[in-house]
Amino acid sequence: MEKFIKHEGLVVPLDRANVDTDAIIPKQFLKSIKRSGFGPNAFDEWRYMDHGEPGKDCAGRPKNPNFVLNQDRYQGASILLTRQNFGCGSSREHAPWALQDFGFRAIIGDSFADIFFNNCFKNGLLPIVLPKAEMDALFGLTEHTPGYRLTVDLAAQLVVRPDGHAIPFQIDGFRKECLLNGWDDIGLTLRHAEKIRDYEDRRKREQPWLFA
Repeated sequence: MEKFIKHEGLVVPLDRANVDTDAIIPKQFLKSIKRSGFGPNAFDEWRYMDHGEPGKDCAGRPKNPNFVLNQDRYQGASILLTRQNFGCGSSREHAPWALQDFGFRAIIGDSFADIFFNNCFKNGLLPIVLPKAEMDALFGLTEHTPGYRLTVDLAAQLVVRPDGHAIPFQIDGFRKECLLNGWDDIGLTLRHAEKIRDYEDRRKREQPWLFA
């Protein structure tokens, strides 16, 4: 998993509440268990004017010009602003996979659905909850300032605006440590690889009949 220490990036505002995981990555794209390749189909039903299916080339598909992620000024955005209850609905891990593959490193919102929130941390995507007043200000600044960028400093637990205004955010200490070090569940286990090998070697010596 890629480490998250400090990230500065272009911001895109998705000013919608209760965005569910089927909107983030529609159900027909859940056939793969690979973590990559979902980016072109993130928000598929909102981004495109036709119906998307797995294996369909997205390059030539007609795009919805009114959807914010299709606007030229937001191309290359890596920080997503959202409203309350983002990631609600079914508990598909493909949703953070799709957002990350699209290019997002952080999502800043009023609130998140619990399972989606947990899945983000397991995949190196940082979800940040800020007070509504701060969110309203960020939406206004982003929409009225072309090329608006933010800096997310995980070590300091701050979202920093270009004018220097720093907004603190809360994060569980264990989750913070995992993101700073790039540890997913497998990475956490492999930290103890030597002890695991020692245990297996001891079992082979003490109970050789199990390995005959």
